[in-house]
Amino acid sequence: MRVLVDHSIVESFAQGGRTVITLRSNKEKDPLSEQRSSSVYVPRDEAFSEVKQLTFSAKTLKSVMHALLPQLEISLLDPHLGFPHFPAIDLLFCEGLTLPKPTNAGFFQSILPRLVKAVTDTQENLLPFETPAFIDRDKFAWFRDEEFSRQTLAGLNPCSIQLVTALKSKRLFVLDYHDLLLPYVNKVREVEGTTLYGSRALFFLTKDGTLRPVAIELTRPPTGDKPQWKQVFTPTWDATGCWLWRLAKAHVCAHDVGYHQLVIHWLRTHCCTEPYIIAANRQLSAMHPIYRLLHPHFRYTMEINALARESLINAGGIIESAFSPAKYSIELSSAAYNQLWRFDMEALPADLIRRGMAVEDPTSEHGLSDYANHYYPEPSLVQSDGELQAWWTEVRTKGHADKKDEPWWPVLETPENLIHILTTIIWVTAGHHAAVNFGQYVFAGYFPNRPTIARTNMPTENPSDEEFKNFLKKPEVELLKCFPSQIQATKVMAVLDVLSNHSPDEEYLGENMKPSWEENPVIKAAFEQFSGRLKELEGIIDERNNLKLKNIVGAGVVPYELLKPFSKPGVTGRGVPNSISI
Repeated sequence: MRVLVDHSIVESFAQGGRTVITLRSNKEKDPLSEQRSSSVYVPRDEAFSEVKQLTFSAKTLKSVMHALLPQLEISLLDPHLGFPHFPAIDLLFCEGLTLPKPTNAGFFQSILPRLVKAVTDTQENLLPFETPAFIDRDKFAWFRDEEFSRQTLAGLNPCSIQLVTALKSKRLFVLDYHDLLLPYVNKVREVEGTTLYGSRALFFLTKDGTLRPVAIELTRPPTGDKPQWKQVFTPTWDATGCWLWRLAKAHVCAHDVGYHQLVIHWLRTHCCTEPYIIAANRQLSAMHPIYRLLHPHFRYTMEINALARESLINAGGIIESAFSPAKYSIELSSAAYNQLWRFDMEALPADLIRRGMAVEDPTSEHGLSDYANHYYPEPSLVQSDGELQAWWTEVRTKGHADKKDEPWWPVLETPENLIHILTTIIWVTAGHHAAVNFGQYVFAGYFPNRPTIARTNMPTENPSDEEFKNFLKKPEVELLKCFPSQIQATKVMAVLDVLSNHSPDEEYLGENMKPSWEENPVIKAAFEQFSGRLKELEGIIDERNNLKLKNIVGAGVVPYELLKPFSKPGVTGRGVPNSISI
């Protein structure tokens, strides 16, 4: 189990009824809790390869240097300094910024500790950010309502939008962050330089198949002597209403980015996969057919999660300092796990059906049936496999102990049960992670499109006369104030550039056959068929990127390619690795 104590993670492992605590020194204020370690232990066989180690740290070095931007002295002295105008944002991409050489040799580590494993001198002072393809094609796309809507389906986070089920016409959809965020609104507002609302955004499905945003509701619960504040914003044709709508969209985008990073990305892929890995290593032998199948899908996940805990989701780290839930980020992620996560809804088509985005088609082919049925043609073989049963029991009762008694867990009794479990795990580690990870720089590298934080309240929420006059006089300035500060934006852009990157030693889904599979004609044939179907998928994706599907393509729109199976190294916006390797 892991217990969060004063922003530290105390790790303990149940072994034969005993609890073994790690040998870290105790805190002075609380002797019953341990000091945070400077590193998270990762078993050697779960660690990065030499190639991965070098390329990851080298890429991170560049990003750490980016985090000094713009104008190091000003940014670090005033962490709340925003961008004065939009041309200042453009300068990050078109000119770059000159960086002073740090006098402190450990300065880079202080920004992204432990991620940088080898800092080398460089003669280059000018470091421009690469313009994301999304903004390179259409600089003003982020400003338009149709792009705001389109990205709920084919953008950074396509996993939150859901059907409003109360209407029979099935034309109204919603991004609903009201209930999850509302308990945190007043707490987050106590953090300097940020704000929060509970939010709902409604979209209407038009006859031509595109979504149109129709309303945004922002809510602040009662606080002190102030009653609840709630307002609905809609697209309008008057200047004041237009700017209020743009500000409301900025708040919703910040909520969506925070939810994407903390729930859709971290929780549902990185975090929830760890029990599968640990239980497999403890209960399945290396020769077990299910271990052989799953092992490629666990590659590097424990190492990348260790790095995340040290430098991204740690107390005061990138997430807490630059995303809208602030220091409550991991608490909110835990709340989402408690309220929303269930294993049987994590794969396709179950996730789409649950959100009303698809209807079940019983004739559709799916699953790893060839592989599983070869080793388990009879239910009795599943039931009598002690290692397999021990693995699945540990996943449920130890790895996800808080939910061990939930009725929705698959009971591992038949080949069909096994196929469901395996396809869910492999989808999460491969397809789901690729869809929500490798588009991060594409869609959020230009931060006005997907700001990670909203720093100011809506101008209509209890404003002073002077504040509202300032909004009316220069609404663009108010939008820039709402956006992340300069140091927040550049830090996040740098990190997203790293996280969107494919390593040269990446292993892609269906690309390479394991030697043990080549020895078995049945498994070899099944793999070759699977690999062939993935190559067909490339063509299907190309075919769907046509002008008939207006929510996917259009003038200036980057084609949706995140689920194309293969990729070259670098930030490509495509490629489905076997595992959560970054």
